[in-house]
Amino acid sequence: MKIEILGTGCPKCKMLEENARKAAAELGIGAEITKVTDIGKIVEYGVMSTPAIVVDGEVRAYGRIPDAEEIKKWLEK
Repeated sequence: MKIEILGTGCPKCKMLEENARKAAAELGIGAEITKVTDIGKIVEYGVMSTPAIVVDGEVRAYGRIPDAEEIKKWLEK
């Protein structure tokens, strides 16, 4: 499973990354979590507001910080 955190490295982006790592750890999923800071790549996903989270190529949320419980629901599917 691949999780991408889209953003420029702001505090909100870091919090989203922490929530994603927590969700994966609580589920025992060995997810690959990467940060995408390149604006061009972020725009390729159609995201105009960061932070954003992408799970296996699908944008799940943008412009807000989903909590670990919400992220876990996406990872379980």
